[in-house]
Amino acid sequence: MAIYQKHIECMPRQEIKKLQSERLVWQVKRMYENVELFRQRMDEKGLKPEDIKGVEDLSKLPFSYKQDLRDYYPYGLFAVPMKEIKRVHASSGTTGKQIVVGYTQKDLEMWADCMARQISATGGDENSFVQISYGYGLFTGGLGAHDGATRIGATVIPTSSGNTQRQIQTMVDFGSTILCCTPSYAMYLGEAIEEMGVKDKLKLKAGIFGAEPWTEDMRAAIEEKLGIKAYDVYGLSEIMGPGVSYECEEQKGMHVNEDMFIPEIIDPDTGEVLPEGESGELVFTTITKEGFPLIRYRTRDICSLNYEQCKCGRTFVRMNKPTGRSDDMLIIRGVNVFPSQIEEVLLRIGGDVTPNYQIIVGRENNTDTLDVQVEMSDKIFADDVKSIELVERKIKDQIRSVLGLGAKVTLVAPKTIQRSEGKAKRVIDTRKLH
Repeated sequence: MAIYQKHIECMPRQEIKKLQSERLVWQVKRMYENVELFRQRMDEKGLKPEDIKGVEDLSKLPFSYKQDLRDYYPYGLFAVPMKEIKRVHASSGTTGKQIVVGYTQKDLEMWADCMARQISATGGDENSFVQISYGYGLFTGGLGAHDGATRIGATVIPTSSGNTQRQIQTMVDFGSTILCCTPSYAMYLGEAIEEMGVKDKLKLKAGIFGAEPWTEDMRAAIEEKLGIKAYDVYGLSEIMGPGVSYECEEQKGMHVNEDMFIPEIIDPDTGEVLPEGESGELVFTTITKEGFPLIRYRTRDICSLNYEQCKCGRTFVRMNKPTGRSDDMLIIRGVNVFPSQIEEVLLRIGGDVTPNYQIIVGRENNTDTLDVQVEMSDKIFADDVKSIELVERKIKDQIRSVLGLGAKVTLVAPKTIQRSEGKAKRVIDTRKLH
């Protein structure tokens, strides 16, 4: 497979470290001057920009957190004047307030390079037809993949998400060779393609799938159903979007774009940096971003880093698939979901239900399912079935409004959800994600 920017992606480790050090020093200085919260945290630690001389000083710097983005919503953490921000994206927060991120023109170009590296690693080039079935809009997936495909000179087919029959017909008629979407949607497409009997008409060679956890078994199933090689891509809006790290043909971990992002693995309880190869919480520092840079951002994803050189020739460190979270966030059909969001909905419903609930997440036909069981109050328990169904529908509509996701809602009898003397077990996740 071709390597999009071989001089960077195959750079000797010592040169990568030197480049990271230069860019870190630059980033710390400009953030100290332009981002009030970062300056406050530096001052609290008794640090000045000149104390940071390279990557060896990274662990001295303060962490940043998702809550910071909520506290300074929408533009309070931007490091440039708004006239320099050329695009904003957003993702949902725990209480419906969006997490807002901004990009300068240079940021957008760097992001396009990230995704161009991924697409090239799948065999994509100017002769490729890249069908992008991620959602377009405030979600980073669609436009992130779009700009990467444009960067390598490929023909972009921006189908966005939904309308499965049309997606497949487009795939057949337009000759799509690379598919970009969530893995669960890829699986659904594969099943629909089998039903339509058009697999032999496809020209697909590769797929780039991200935005939600998926297993090696699911990879194998997608590859079989679509007749392709399936590649994993990792990203998060706060750091850039899709393409923070990307999988090559070896499929043995995702190469982190280390010229733009410095990864660390820390103990989620103590914050201490863990030795090479150990599993812990993934932390990122953005060293090229102008509009919305972050230092030592705690992703809450649990994984490990592999510094052995990959057989593909790339020298960038590889991150293994995240195996879980250090917080209570769930990723359901590509959407970030916190139990607290559902709790807020129930509290707004009022006296018909109690605050005792359980969230059951499963996977049927390779699609995530969300089942919310809620205890009724004694008052409504005595009501007729129609009244109970009306409350269930009301909760279901509210959850869809807050999360943008459909959920099955079931009202259960009072005191039937198991109590705990310790922390309540609100979530049962039956998916096998690793």
